[in-house]
Amino acid sequence: MTNINFRDLRYLVAVADHQHFGRAAAACFVSQPTLSTQVKKLEEYLGVQLVERTSKKVIVTPVGRMVSERARQVLNEVDDIVDVARAAGDPMAGDLRLGIIPTLGPYLIPHLFPVLQAEYPRLKVLLHEERTSGLIDRLREGSLDAAIMGAPIPDDALIPQPLFQEPFQVALPAGHSLAAQATIERADLGAVPMLLLEEGHCMRDQALDFCSTVGAQQQQDFRATSLETLRQMVATGAGVTLLPTLAVDPASAAREHIAVRPLAGAPPVRELAVYRRRGCAREPVISALAELIQNLPPVRHLSDP
Repeated sequence: MTNINFRDLRYLVAVADHQHFGRAAAACFVSQPTLSTQVKKLEEYLGVQLVERTSKKVIVTPVGRMVSERARQVLNEVDDIVDVARAAGDPMAGDLRLGIIPTLGPYLIPHLFPVLQAEYPRLKVLLHEERTSGLIDRLREGSLDAAIMGAPIPDDALIPQPLFQEPFQVALPAGHSLAAQATIERADLGAVPMLLLEEGHCMRDQALDFCSTVGAQQQQDFRATSLETLRQMVATGAGVTLLPTLAVDPASAAREHIAVRPLAGAPPVRELAVYRRRGCAREPVISALAELIQNLPPVRHLSDP
């Protein structure tokens, strides 16, 4: 090896990410011997050991971690150069790597994608659903162009474009005493245990904030992995929860013996925004995506009186 090339940097980053030569090779679409050989040549060129090879796993050395992180930054810049060049020809074409939180994805995407495909048929959206912390990591490392998450995100390197506010509603078993009311007073929830999502969901934190304001307690022996699990637990009579409005389907709720009621007064809301890296080359398409979302009928109806 007479110099460093981008291909070998990608191999090193893949090894650092997967901690395994076989999985790294698969991710790079090359054979394991090819990837291993090129990483070895990179080590020889740099004069340092980047990875420790054992019979069971690969361990990235401290200098290997530093080099792989610098390599990731270089590759992100290279990818941005490619994106800038392609966007100059048609900013609304090509791939858009979009992340979204799982408490929003199933309820927004069915409305968004048909409109997106009709408006921008040359744009291919590669969707990745993950919790907020994982989406932030992917945005920082450059494997995502944008991510739709709850706001705010305390990271100056990530630029938000506000989308909408989504109110929460109370979901109760159909036979619950509060289900007879057209609206739920906050005081009524003071002694009601609330079913919540497990740690790692930003919506859990928002629900906990609400619980603290009304004096409600979380159900200590249960943590849901998804909104659908919460819904099913409410249907069995296990407890009460909060659901974001886009996740509420009155017809389905009736079939599942769930009563969904708004809160009296100003409802608690979550703020949704689409985030991108500062200087991201796909800013025009991300702005267009934000405008499409804001004009979707279900989203516009969230602000109806």
